[in-house]
Amino acid sequence: MGIKRILLAKPRGFCAGVVRAIDIVERVLQIVPPPIYVFHEIVHNKFVVEDLSKRSVIFVNDLEEVPEGGVCIFSAHGVSPQVRAIAERKKLRAIDATCPLVTKVHLEALRFAREGYSTVLIGHAGHEEVEGTMGETPMQLVSSLEDVKKLEVKNPAKVAYLTQTTLSLDDMAEILAALRAKYPSISGPAKDDICYATQNRQQAVKKIAREVGLILVIGSQNSSNSQRLREVALAAGVPAYLINNASEIQPEWLEGVESVGISAGASAPEEFVSGVVDYLKEQGASLVEELPAEEENVHFLLPPQLSKLESTSPQ
Repeated sequence: MGIKRILLAKPRGFCAGVVRAIDIVERVLQIVPPPIYVFHEIVHNKFVVEDLSKRSVIFVNDLEEVPEGGVCIFSAHGVSPQVRAIAERKKLRAIDATCPLVTKVHLEALRFAREGYSTVLIGHAGHEEVEGTMGETPMQLVSSLEDVKKLEVKNPAKVAYLTQTTLSLDDMAEILAALRAKYPSISGPAKDDICYATQNRQQAVKKIAREVGLILVIGSQNSSNSQRLREVALAAGVPAYLINNASEIQPEWLEGVESVGISAGASAPEEFVSGVVDYLKEQGASLVEELPAEEENVHFLLPPQLSKLESTSPQ
């Protein structure tokens, strides 16, 4: 007995926000003399970052590393007003590649602050998106049910919640239920903050989990949405591993497995999915199927700063 079937989750891989962020960097590379700077990793994929690094893109975690007047792109995860203020002080030609769905959360934070709410952010400490959102206004972070128990707010009758865009739907629902039990009048965004791509990919993994004995998620270890895909598979009772590419597959994972499911995080290139499929074919898989799903047709406009840079740069 060995691997016979590969089931590909759909949708998988690049989301509209990642496509937009990478496109912004590619366009700036064409019009600005190197080097160009990016604040944080443009997206959380080590191979995307390594490829751009070879092409005179310098990734920094502190804007003080960017020379005055230099070109700096803010990553897809968003930045705080404090970062923007530093960019302005240094007269940087800043281009904002923040995913519009993250920007939506920032704007909601500002609205809740204006209306006098105590704001609670459901998210993971240390993630760049969380740091950027929490820089907008005073708010408290909760990452677990234990955090909810310890939470204290100024006015329990006027509390609002926001969420990181790349959370597990199930984990978020559990924490939100606890918040609602503690603060029955809690307010939230008009539309769910967890992004469409995160939701779609998690639902696709749940579907393939019913039919396979192993799930491989392609993505980087520091990718929040990729980690959540692995957790969703494990919660469904299926062994699951997060890998960068086929070279990280351990032969013992495949022992006794006839069907393998494959998904990819929102910042993982499709070429690595193809590499994993090829590897599994070498191990005997002869049937490759793709989960039926609706096509994602989301596209985001490029930032106005890019148009301005293009119009002022010599061709």
